[in-house]
Amino acid sequence: MPSSVRLIIGLGNPGPEYETTRHNAGFWLADHLADDLKARFTIEKAFSAVVAKARFEGDTVVLAKPTTFMNRSGQAAGALMRFYKLAPEQVLVLHDELDLLPGVAKLKLGGGHAGHNGLRDIASVLGSPNFWRLRLGIGHPRTLGLAQQVVDFVLHPPRRDELQEIEKVIDRCRAVVPALLRGEFAQATSQLHEANHD
Repeated sequence: MPSSVRLIIGLGNPGPEYETTRHNAGFWLADHLADDLKARFTIEKAFSAVVAKARFEGDTVVLAKPTTFMNRSGQAAGALMRFYKLAPEQVLVLHDELDLLPGVAKLKLGGGHAGHNGLRDIASVLGSPNFWRLRLGIGHPRTLGLAQQVVDFVLHPPRRDELQEIEKVIDRCRAVVPALLRGEFAQATSQLHEANHD
């Protein structure tokens, strides 16, 4: 099994009107990770993404935010994976997760897409669901006591208290990324999941 994460893809929708919406939580985390790794995003049309290249302990790490809409995220993921000759297990996708409350994040390898169009498209283009997912809880309108439809909910900004929780969890995610880049998956997972119960 490949030893560590080499490509990190944040999911979201491009354009200023989507910037602060819940569905863009993956973009928010990707921006912070680029800062942490002292890398800058530049538009790479060939990859249908803005891409930042960083060095981590002597290895190249690539961060990307697709410039297509969420349901075409696989276009960027597939192009980058082929170009860098990576296995799905070396890819980490950052995305919003309806099934987790704001303030909760979970890490997992493989699995279904649970109706998430970005994950569905990536799995279909890669021909495999076996990539890492860092799931950032945004809550579900029903668990948060809202009457909104899911589609409407994900395309709106989180309420202030939810945003504070999401920002806290983004910081916790940032703290475990170095372990993922070293291939220390069990350590990263337990560190992240234990923090969910603090």
